[in-house]
Amino acid sequence: MTDFKQLSQPSLLGIRGLTRGDIDLIHATAKEFKDVLNRPIKKVPSLRDFTVANLFFEDSTRTRLSFELAEKRLSADVVNFSAAGSSVKKGETLVDTVNNILAMKVDMVVMRHPHPGAHHFLASKVKVPIVNAGDGTHEHPTQALLDTFSLREALGHDLNGKNIAIVGDIKHSRVALSNILALKLLGANVRVCGPQTLIPKHMDSLGVEVSHDLDDTIRWADALNMLRIQLERQGDGGSVRFFPTLREYTMRFGLTMERLTQADRDVVVMHPGPINRGVEITSEVADCHQAIILDQVEHGVAVRMAVLYMLSQHRPD
Repeated sequence: MTDFKQLSQPSLLGIRGLTRGDIDLIHATAKEFKDVLNRPIKKVPSLRDFTVANLFFEDSTRTRLSFELAEKRLSADVVNFSAAGSSVKKGETLVDTVNNILAMKVDMVVMRHPHPGAHHFLASKVKVPIVNAGDGTHEHPTQALLDTFSLREALGHDLNGKNIAIVGDIKHSRVALSNILALKLLGANVRVCGPQTLIPKHMDSLGVEVSHDLDDTIRWADALNMLRIQLERQGDGGSVRFFPTLREYTMRFGLTMERLTQADRDVVVMHPGPINRGVEITSEVADCHQAIILDQVEHGVAVRMAVLYMLSQHRPD
C-alpha cells in the first residue's frame, strides 16, 4: 500500500471540502486496489474486525452492490439496511435510526438519502465516518471520484487542460455537480450540454461552459459523460416535463455513432448508469471501443475500497 497519509476530512460528505491532494491520494490508493482486484485472490485484510453499515433510504442497485463488494474485498463485516419495511416507515427519525445501528458497534456508515444535506446533518450528530452514496439532486462524490479515476486511466494522469463535457439532465443530476467540482479541482475544462430547461442557471458560478449544441460539443470534447433523463426526479409521476417528447430529446441530444465520428479524434464516452439505450445513447455507441462504461463499473469498486480504507483511519477511539 502507498505510504499512508490521511484525508483532510473525517467523512466523505461531498466533493466540496476535498482538496486536490485528497483526490490524488484516493486515486493512488484506488490504483493499488485495482491491482488487488485483478489477482486470483481479490481480498485484503485492511478492514478486518471493522463493521460498515449500508443505509439506503432510496432505491439503488449499482451503487449499493459496488459498496458492498468493496467492503467485503476489504474483509469488513457488512450490515445492510433498507428503509422499506423498517421503523422509518413507522415514524422513526434519521438520527434515531442511525444511533440504534451505532449502538450495535458499527464503525462507519455509508448512506444514500433522498434529501440534500442529510449527510451533513447526520455528521453533526454521530461520531463515526460517513460516506455519501448520493443525497437527492445534490452530490454523489464516489461516482465523481470513480469517473475522474476512469478519465485519468483513459486520457493520462494529468487532466489539466482536458475538455470534458457532461451531457443531459444536469438539473436533476447529483452526478453532474460532483463531477464538475472534481474535474475543476483537477484542472480540466468542463462544459455542460443539454436543453436549456435542464441546465441550472447557476452553472456560470461553477466556472463551466454551457452549450445547447451536442454536435459542437462533440468536436470540442476529449470525453463525453452522458447522463440519463431522470424522469423520476421531475415530478408528475415520471412524465416528461422539461422538453416536448423523449423522441425530440434524442434527436437533439442523443449520442449516435454518426455524431461521434464528427470528431477528429477518438472521444472517450462515459455513462454513470443506468443506461437508457436509444434515448441519451445508442447501443452501438455504448458498446463501441471508445466507451469506458464497464471500466467505470470496475473502477467503482477500487475507488470505494480506497475511500473506505482512507476514512477508516479516522475512526474514533
